[in-house]
Amino acid sequence: MAANPKILAFAGSLRENSYTKRVLKIAVEGARTAGAEVTEIDLRDFPMPVYNVDDHLNKGFDTNAAKLQDILSEHDGLLICSPEYNGSIPGGLKNAIDWASRKSDKFGVVEVFRGKFAAIMSASPGSFGGIRCLAHLRGVLSIMYVNVLPTEIAVTFVGEKFDADSEEMTDEKTKKILEGLGASLAEMLRKTHGEIEIATAE
Repeated sequence: MAANPKILAFAGSLRENSYTKRVLKIAVEGARTAGAEVTEIDLRDFPMPVYNVDDHLNKGFDTNAAKLQDILSEHDGLLICSPEYNGSIPGGLKNAIDWASRKSDKFGVVEVFRGKFAAIMSASPGSFGGIRCLAHLRGVLSIMYVNVLPTEIAVTFVGEKFDADSEEMTDEKTKKILEGLGASLAEMLRKTHGEIEIATAE
C-alpha cells in the first residue's frame, strides 16, 4: 500500500448543506491530518433509478452507478455519515449501495466493497443522534465484506453544535471525537491494508 491510504467520503443525505455533510467534513479533516488522501463526493452527482433487476437486465447497468463503482474501486476506505430516516438509513443511500454492489461489465458482485475498511457516523437534532440507523448501515456494509471500525459516532443535538449554517463546529469536544474517528480509519488502513484475509462463504 502507498504511504497515504485513499479514503472515499460521502453523506447519506441529499440535502444541501445538511448536518451530516458538515459532520462528515470534520472527520475528513481528521483523516487528512493523519496522512490520508480523501476524496469527497456528493451522491446527488450520481442520480440513479431505484434498483430493479429487470431494468438492469433489459436496459443495462446504470451509467452513474458505473461511475460510482469506478470511484469506489480506487479507494481503500470509506467515511460515511448518515441521517436517520424512520429508524434506518435513507433510501437514496441504500439505493446507491445496492447499485454499486451489483455485477457490471467491469466488476463482480460486491467487488468494489470487499476488503475495504469503513468508519461510520450519524447526526440528528434529537437526543439519539441518529444512532438507530448505524446498526443498519453496519449490517449492510458488513454483508459486503467491508470491515467497519467498532467505534461509531452519533452526534446528538447537532443543530446546537454549529454556528448557524456554517461548517464551523462550535462544540470542540465533539469536533475532536469526529477528527479522531477519521484519523483512526487512516491509521487502521495504514496498519492492516493488504495484511488481512476476508473469510467468505462458498
